[in-house]
Amino acid sequence: MSKKVIVAMSGGVDSSVAAYLLIKEGYSCTGATMRLYEQEGSESNSIRDAKNVAERLGMDYYVFDFRNEFKEKVIENFVKTYEAGGTPNPCIVCNRYLKFKMMLDEAEKLFADYVATGHYARISCENGWYYLKKAADCDKDQSYVLYSLTQHQLKHTLFPLGEYTKSQIREIASEQGFLNANKKDSQDICFVPDGDYASFIESYRGKVCPSGDFIDKDGNVLGRHNGIIRYTVGQRKGLRIAFGKPVYVVDKLADKNAVVLGDNDELFTRELIASDFNWLIPDPDSEIKCLAKVRYNMKEQPATAYKISADKVKIVFDVSQRAVTKGQSAVLYIGDTVIGGGIID
Repeated sequence: MSKKVIVAMSGGVDSSVAAYLLIKEGYSCTGATMRLYEQEGSESNSIRDAKNVAERLGMDYYVFDFRNEFKEKVIENFVKTYEAGGTPNPCIVCNRYLKFKMMLDEAEKLFADYVATGHYARISCENGWYYLKKAADCDKDQSYVLYSLTQHQLKHTLFPLGEYTKSQIREIASEQGFLNANKKDSQDICFVPDGDYASFIESYRGKVCPSGDFIDKDGNVLGRHNGIIRYTVGQRKGLRIAFGKPVYVVDKLADKNAVVLGDNDELFTRELIASDFNWLIPDPDSEIKCLAKVRYNMKEQPATAYKISADKVKIVFDVSQRAVTKGQSAVLYIGDTVIGGGIID
C-alpha cells in the first residue's frame, strides 16, 4: 500500500511540481492550502491555482482555515518584534507553528504518513536520527528558514525538490502544462504584499507609531525619526537627515523610542546571543566549531558556538559581521548539515 502524503500547496510552481514528483514516485497525494489571512486577490488566486493543479493531477484537495492561529502566532509576533526594536522573519515563525506543526496535525487526522512542501532542502536519516541538509542547488537553498523542525517533524516531512534546480522545476511544470509554470516567485511577506510594513503595523494596531529622536552612541540628539518601526539596523536610505557623510541605523532603543545612528564601522560585531535555540543534532558539545549565518541571503561564516543553556547559545564569529539584527535568526551549519538555530537577542 502506497504511503499517503499531504502536499502543502501555495499555488506556486514549486509546491505544484513537488506534488507531481511524489505522485510519479508512487505516493498517494492529497493537496492542501493553508488559509492564513483575510485578503481578497492574492490569497484567493493562490487557492485557485493550487486547486487547478490538484485537479489536473487527480488529487483530492483541502483548504485548512488557519487564520486565527496565523494572526496569533505570526502576525502578532511580527508586530511585537518591530515594536520592540527588532526585525522579524515571519516565514520562520509560520514554518514552526503552522506549516510543520498544524499542517502535520491535520495530516495525521487524515491518516497521512507525511507532509510535503516545495522547499529547497533535504532530509537524511543516519542511525535513526533525522538531519536537515542544504539543497543541492545552493542558490535556492532554504534550509535557513527550516531550523525549527523537530525530530518528529523531520521524520514525517518530504522535500521532493531537494535535488533539483529552479530551472529544472520550471521545465517540469511547463512539460506538465501547469498554469503556474512561469509564475513569479513571491518576494514579499505574504500578508504585506506591497512591502509597506510600517503602514501594515499601524493599520493593524489602529494607531500611528510615534516619532522620536535620532541619537548617536553617546545619546546626543541628531534629529527626529518618523516612528521606530520604519527603520532597521544597517539602513542608510530614507533617514531624511543630512550629515555631509553616510550615516546608518546602528541600533534601535524601543524603551527610549530612539533610533541610534552612526558610521558603517559601528555596524560590525563578532558576538551575538541566540535564544529559543533549536538543536538539530543529538547531544551537541558545549563548544562547537561551525559555520553561521545571520540573514537568509548571506554566505555562512566561520564561527564558534557556545552553549549557555538548553535553548540559549553564544555565537562568536572569526571575523566581525555587519548589521547583526535583533529578531532575525542565527543558523549554524557543519558542512551541508543544519545543526541548529535561534532568534538573535
